[in-house]
Amino acid sequence: MTDAQADDVPETAPSATSRRQFVLGACASAALAFGAAASVGLPFGASPAFAFTPPAGGGLDAFLALSQQLTGRTSFDSILGKRVYDALSKADSQFTQNVAALNTWLRGHAAVPSDIVMQALAVDQPKLAKTVGQAMRAWYLGLVGDMPNVQVVAYERALMFDPVKDVLTIPSYCRDVPFYWAQKPSLT
Repeated sequence: MTDAQADDVPETAPSATSRRQFVLGACASAALAFGAAASVGLPFGASPAFAFTPPAGGGLDAFLALSQQLTGRTSFDSILGKRVYDALSKADSQFTQNVAALNTWLRGHAAVPSDIVMQALAVDQPKLAKTVGQAMRAWYLGLVGDMPNVQVVAYERALMFDPVKDVLTIPSYCRDVPFYWAQKPSLT
């Protein structure tokens, strides 16, 4: 049969119905599978055997487990992880206790997606929400602390560069103090 002849043959109802049923069935199966994974707080396709189980306490290992849960990364550079942890612990005397509390909270709230943990905590436990923000800022921007006492803990290895690393050359140095681009230039 040529293409012209095939165009002249009308589509039969059973074929259209069967295709429609197949697509609806596939969508329903995907929705059920995704719903089952989401109901236990796991990423799509993950098995419950790999549920979030951080180490006890609020030490470096607990912080790295928390960071993996919040960022979705499977591992971090150990030297950078220690640098970030040490800077955050120095900047906030309650940081290690907050890490332990966050890990406990995340175990009990496994259904909360990692991208809205801070919003979920903001109402009931604002100090833990602040700790999440500090950790994410340290990993993604490489900055710990507030102006004028900001410490740069990572620059070219900050996670903000990961999405564009295949097309953007990351400067290997910081041209000035953090947020230098936000300052008004001198009029000399």
